[in-house]
Amino acid sequence: MTVVISNTTPFVGLSITGNFESLKTLFGEIKIPEAVYQEMIVAGATRPGAAEMLHGITNGWIRVEAVHPSNTLITLKVDLDDGEAEAIALALQTKADLVLLDERKARAKAKALGLDITGTVGIILLAHRKGLDVDVASALARLKEQGFRISDQLYQRVLRDANTDQADE
Repeated sequence: MTVVISNTTPFVGLSITGNFESLKTLFGEIKIPEAVYQEMIVAGATRPGAAEMLHGITNGWIRVEAVHPSNTLITLKVDLDDGEAEAIALALQTKADLVLLDERKARAKAKALGLDITGTVGIILLAHRKGLDVDVASALARLKEQGFRISDQLYQRVLRDANTDQADE
């Protein structure tokens, strides 16, 4: 079974684009640390993705996992928010196959620690490639409208990749 750990922002982004359920379809189960639960369900109950996350937890495909205290966790919390730090620490703890992170600094730390990562945009493209009903251009536009930082270079590359995938079909 593939072990996937997520931070908060992929849940928010996929909710905004209407692609939240693609997480379940693509990965089956996703683990989140307590800090992500706190950010989304307790402190951010009205933010996009909170209701969907709670539904996923209730239905058992999103699981809250405890992060063991470690020097790595302490070090990560110096530069990252609690959700990012705990997601990376949980990924190391569980030997995760994939970590879902969007923030540049968190992605750099995760890569430096040898973790495989993707983010909201990568999940949208993966869902498209797996044949899920995803309008990549609309999803990217909605993310940008809602303040997600997507470089023009990444935006164009993802659209090109999605169009190439369609031409190959």
